[in-house]
Amino acid sequence: MIPAAHRIRIGEDFKRVFKAGVRVRSEHLMAHCLSDTDDSHAARVGFIVSKAVGNAVRRNRVKRRLREIMHSRLEELEPGCLFVIRAQPNATEADFAQLESEVTMLLTKARRKLLDRGRRA
Repeated sequence: MIPAAHRIRIGEDFKRVFKAGVRVRSEHLMAHCLSDTDDSHAARVGFIVSKAVGNAVRRNRVKRRLREIMHSRLEELEPGCLFVIRAQPNATEADFAQLESEVTMLLTKARRKLLDRGRRA
């Protein structure tokens, strides 16, 4: 379980990440990441698994897997970082190991994109 201090719950935070953050994608997942200028809060993670992924059983399985993967990676995120993972409709086809490797890749790609954006600004 991800502690409450590390979860994105407010819709405004999700909107801010989508509008101002970077977007990276893999075969089964899409991630949005924003390095907040206010680093007084802990790194926070949010998940979006729509009905397009499948019925409630399939959606909840994908969410549980993603929460477990991100729970072990919370310390990798910098303070103030907002990271949202959106499951694509084919995410139910992926096993745990495949989702884990994709999340690792998305974290790396998002960091690289944020650094590139910081250099250009």
